[in-house]
Amino acid sequence: MINTVAPGELVPAPGLDRAAALAELERLMPGAMAAVEAGAPGMHRTDSLDYVLVVSGEVTLELDGGERTVLRAGDVVVQNGTRHAWHNHGTGPCTIVGVAIGADRAR
Repeated sequence: MINTVAPGELVPAPGLDRAAALAELERLMPGAMAAVEAGAPGMHRTDSLDYVLVVSGEVTLELDGGERTVLRAGDVVVQNGTRHAWHNHGTGPCTIVGVAIGADRAR
């Protein structure tokens, strides 16, 4: 998958048809919303081994215990079922490319 992480807080666009947007997300990424935590913006955990490459820009990876790591173009992260969120505190978009392979979650 290729994701662009926009700078700033994630807020829905004015006039967004939320039901249609969620249906489209489910079509493109089945099960993605089930992994997102309602009370923790952006935090999620999947049953997969994830290989993520930062292609451009800068993004902050927040982990379960609040640890944050700033990643820049060329950086790579490999995770196995890690609870995490992506945040862009910069001024421009960040593009990440990820490969997720179904796996048993690390305990």
